[in-house]
Amino acid sequence: MSKRFLFILRQPPRSGIRAKETLDMVLTLAAFDQTVGILFTDDGVYQLQPGQQDVSGAPVMSEMLGALSLYEVDSVWVEQESLQERGLTESDTVIPVRAIARSAVAELLAAHDVVMAA
Repeated sequence: MSKRFLFILRQPPRSGIRAKETLDMVLTLAAFDQTVGILFTDDGVYQLQPGQQDVSGAPVMSEMLGALSLYEVDSVWVEQESLQERGLTESDTVIPVRAIARSAVAELLAAHDVVMAA
């Protein structure tokens, strides 16, 4: 039986390799036909902007996020309030995302078997 995984990305782009490692896990699970989703919240919404780099200066997110559709990871949410608080909109993201209200996040978490925050 397949489990539903949700990964939460909260950290800004230059906070280390945690986001890259999380996306590696997402892609690995998706390659093994697991149901995987991602929620970007807090400063993690900055990971969705084009041209973001990790602390070493190597591009990370925009290229890896583009691979999500190849692995059929279509469940990508962004917390609406986190976007608004940082002056961003859904059109500022490098991939299509679904905005979700902060009040609906608990329901999203409950809909998944495994939740991992990075």
